[in-house]
Amino acid sequence: MARQLDEQIVGRYPVGQRLRVLDVGMGQGTQALRLARAGHQVTGLERDATMVAAAREALSAEPEGIRERMRIIEGDGRDTGVHFLPGSFDVVLCHGVLMYVEEPDPLLAGLARMLAPGGLLSLLVRNADALAMRPGLAGDWAGALGAFDTTAYRNRLGLDVRADRLSTLTATLAGIGAPLQAWYGVRVFTDTAADDAGTPEDMEALLACEERAGRTDPYRGVAALLHLCGVRG
Repeated sequence: MARQLDEQIVGRYPVGQRLRVLDVGMGQGTQALRLARAGHQVTGLERDATMVAAAREALSAEPEGIRERMRIIEGDGRDTGVHFLPGSFDVVLCHGVLMYVEEPDPLLAGLARMLAPGGLLSLLVRNADALAMRPGLAGDWAGALGAFDTTAYRNRLGLDVRADRLSTLTATLAGIGAPLQAWYGVRVFTDTAADDAGTPEDMEALLACEERAGRTDPYRGVAALLHLCGVRG
């Protein structure tokens, strides 16, 4: 997904331009820190105190120049209007958040307002059109049958959450003035794979396969996750 995001940034902004980035639901700050290291000015917004503490600890280990380019705010992504003025950011990330939000439309509308004209909105969501894949590949036929006609599922943490359909999000993005420009699949082949990819050569081969599949039909349509990129008009 990082490669996909970089592709969108490089294709939209001049090389070397320092962007204003907002990472909503940043977790432990993996993407936020990566972009700060790349020279961008990054704001991370996270409501979970444990994740905030982990992100701050990771940031404290970075060189001073990177620490100065990143700030962390404890808060809810649905309250971006409380913290920031409209049009304050060139890039807004919302990765792995929508599945925990029962009504995502107000959140997405608020994120779109944070974007400057031409700004990039990057979403990572669970793919509701492929919910039957994981139980089906595991031989859980009852679970697979039950997954075809729902957007609800139980994640690996044991939480009951929700997935999003590409068609629904495409319509939503158009409605909030940040129409979909590109979309990718994420975890096409690796959703049920072991965490240990083996040798570095194995990892490179895995990433090459995933990157190719994530931009190629019909593979991307059955990915566990979807990466959607909208652009503010």
